[in-house]
Amino acid sequence: MAHFAQLDENNIVIQVIVVDNENTLDAQENESEVIGVQFCKDVFGEDTIWMQTSYNANSRKAMAVPEGTYDANADEFVNPSPYPSWSLDANNDWQPPTSEPENGNTYAWNEETLSWDLTQTHQAKILVAVDGEVVNP
Repeated sequence: MAHFAQLDENNIVIQVIVVDNENTLDAQENESEVIGVQFCKDVFGEDTIWMQTSYNANSRKAMAVPEGTYDANADEFVNPSPYPSWSLDANNDWQPPTSEPENGNTYAWNEETLSWDLTQTHQAKILVAVDGEVVNP
């Protein structure tokens, strides 16, 4: 199965559809994006805009998702921002205003405070056995 993203005139993804591979094959039985795009136009209208996308991100960096965008200069799909405060870097990756701490703990972004909240600590726990019974020190 092949996946195709419909774009609006601003390269915003409207929808993603699945197309049977037989509707994308050329005369030599090779998958062709051009043929798949034409199939989508035949179904949804000649004035629609389509790009092939990959569910496993083998091409165009990411799987297209509704409200995401297509960056024509980089020839890749960009997912919507996970949070309003985040911005795109030069690689089309969303970056928070402050970096996540790198201390082995798990954090979640807090948009209200624009900071990282600790969600889980990863500390080594030492167990001591006395006479065959485990006791906490």
